[in-house]
Amino acid sequence: MTYFRTISLAALLAALWAAPAAAQNGQNTFDFSIANIMRGPELYGREPQRVRWSADGKWIYFYWNPPGTKWSEPLWPHRVRAQAGATPERLTEAQVDSAGPLFADGSYTRDRRLKAVAYEGDLYVVDMRLATVRRLTQTVGVETTPAITADGSGVYFVRDNNIYFVDLARSLVSQITDVRTGPAPREDSAYTGQRGVLRSQQRELFDAVRERSRLDSISRSDRRAHEARQPKPLYLAKDERVTQLNVSPNGSALVLVTSVPATTARETEVPQYVTASGYTEDLRVRTKVGDDQASGRVALVPLPGGDVQWLKVIPTDTARAPAFAFSAGWNDSGTAALLVAVARDYKSRYVHSVSTTGALTTIDVLRDTAWVLTGRGGGNACGLCAGWLDGDRVWFTSEADGFAHVYTASAKGGDKRQLTSGKWEVLDVALSADRRTFFLTSSENSPFDAQLYRMSVAGGPRTRVTTQAGSHQSALSPDEQWIADVYSFSNKPPELYLARNQPGVSDMARLTSSPTADWQSFKWLAPQIVWINASDGVKVPARIYKPADLGARGNGAAVIFVHGAGYLHNVHNFWSSYSREYMFNHFLASRGYIVLDIDYRGSAGYGRDWRTAIYRHMGGRDLQDQVDGTRYLEKELGISPERVGIYGGSYGGFMTLMALFTEPSRFGAGAALRSVTDWAHYNHQYTSQILNTPDKDSVAYRQSSPIYFAAGLADPLLMAHGMVDVNVHFQDIVRLTQKLVELGKSDWELAVYPVEDHGFVRPDSWTDEYTRIFKLFERTIAAPREAKTTSTGRQ
Repeated sequence: MTYFRTISLAALLAALWAAPAAAQNGQNTFDFSIANIMRGPELYGREPQRVRWSADGKWIYFYWNPPGTKWSEPLWPHRVRAQAGATPERLTEAQVDSAGPLFADGSYTRDRRLKAVAYEGDLYVVDMRLATVRRLTQTVGVETTPAITADGSGVYFVRDNNIYFVDLARSLVSQITDVRTGPAPREDSAYTGQRGVLRSQQRELFDAVRERSRLDSISRSDRRAHEARQPKPLYLAKDERVTQLNVSPNGSALVLVTSVPATTARETEVPQYVTASGYTEDLRVRTKVGDDQASGRVALVPLPGGDVQWLKVIPTDTARAPAFAFSAGWNDSGTAALLVAVARDYKSRYVHSVSTTGALTTIDVLRDTAWVLTGRGGGNACGLCAGWLDGDRVWFTSEADGFAHVYTASAKGGDKRQLTSGKWEVLDVALSADRRTFFLTSSENSPFDAQLYRMSVAGGPRTRVTTQAGSHQSALSPDEQWIADVYSFSNKPPELYLARNQPGVSDMARLTSSPTADWQSFKWLAPQIVWINASDGVKVPARIYKPADLGARGNGAAVIFVHGAGYLHNVHNFWSSYSREYMFNHFLASRGYIVLDIDYRGSAGYGRDWRTAIYRHMGGRDLQDQVDGTRYLEKELGISPERVGIYGGSYGGFMTLMALFTEPSRFGAGAALRSVTDWAHYNHQYTSQILNTPDKDSVAYRQSSPIYFAAGLADPLLMAHGMVDVNVHFQDIVRLTQKLVELGKSDWELAVYPVEDHGFVRPDSWTDEYTRIFKLFERTIAAPREAKTTSTGRQ
């Protein structure tokens, strides 16, 4: 039975501009329509980003746009005085040029008085106390990865894949490495055996040959004496690049990390059809999972002019090629550097110290039968955070007990201590300037909050700093007395606040106002969080939107929204990264639909077991959590599964396909947006962690890929995809479309967006896509319909 019908232009326009009185909940000024809410940040504003303090602590710099700025405008640098009631001011071009180095990230001296930064390809040194900037270079070339010495006497940097040092007192630039394309030359072996005999004979017979040999020897000796005063050649593989540089405080050695491209890998091509030239133009983007991948190496280089020592940071990997590695800095005495490396199969993570002699000491090894956590904050658990304390102690985060927590240990190995514990996550870690205090952002108070705490580096009780429920992204002033806090709540978009850095702070001064007055005129919900009893006995959290909360009458139907990214946190008390969907869920509720938004297994915020529950089977336990959501709707709210719709993008689109293909009796319709349809065609780093590689674990890929279950489609399906998607390629949905055609399926449609990438940017594209989703649910699940027969199976 087919439920799709032709949409008339009048019906389409009606859906675009409909604004039911019940949904207004007494508000008469806001145009509550799909077209209006899909303007996105033009309505609710832009989040303040890249927040930095000025060196003197008087100003806060950040990127932002004022309310109502057009969607296509890039974020512009602003500054605001660090005082209550101050008004942000946009920086001029001249101010950007002069202020840019002040709030750029960089390398600090031990006393944090000086900071070396690379800004727009040139080097600068910032005096943090005087707020002055000294420019070191002004070149056509690009200088990167500056590393200032502990005493501030000089700065190391990378230019043209070589390492240089600038002596700040003498303004003298010296070349430290002489990088050449390998392999290194070997001693001439042409004069051995029969050729060696002839050479000896010539020197024995002829004085002229002996004289030339003597002069050649003198020349070689002079050349070697000159070369001894120059940097020793460092031979890298073809196209190998230096990507990180970390110099010891006393200048005795440096650690460098390189990147080696995968020369045999095949990059996919994404065609662009709507172009300025009128010709189809291809973008060369990523490889597919399991293809040859880029690698890299880690080396210790004694200074000056020592022999390069390549380090085996993954002891079990004979190729010496980690999935990725980085240096977390040197101790104060400059005798050891801290290294973190993850194995290429993502099942082990190593924390090492390396001495200036190249001796490697393993401090900690974290192993996981699924994959180790590799996230680094940003609302998710801090999986690869590490640094030095005073003396020979280091700190790092680990999921050793099942949740991301802070540990310390001796850099010589042993004496490992766990400083935080509990069924909650450390989301970010910062160390005070005197290295006596940790500033931790964590979910200790609630899995739905991100709060700032302070704790002694020795451990012990933690003191909560922020108090308001929601998310706090805090940047401390240079004297650590104030906090520039980007704070948000469920129905309040992120804003910049100023607060004192003191326990239990509740008085925060708001410095930005991002939403339009139009958006603020509507009564946006802080969705209730409910717990769903899953079929395996676990309680799963979900946001719920109810028609009654918007002054509407329920229509007996429900919609489940599935967030994307897999490992992402969306059920919480702060502003959702799915802001348009947040508003669209309001729109659906205003039209009578109950809406559930579930943090299914695989989502961030709930520990290792939750995160890895999808190992080797995406569309397994995570999908069952959605199915259990339909059971919750049926048991608690009396909604029949046939009247439950499902929609989502990216991973949410994949889940929608798996729901309709493998659990058709639990759903009535679905909209799959920018969906992964076959994991063997997705990228390597994300996919290989969860499913291994297609050549080694074909079972995992087959049971996780919707295209193998397309025969089970029995409900109306909308698919939507951008044609210039460089993440989940348009080819994914084209292959599934062909499969549906070959299977003779008819209750589906494909909407394509010729100029859109993975994340849409144009409001007209968003409007078209979400109008189609709404019309799908209106004609399928909004009213009861006759029972259908279902079929499932692999093809």
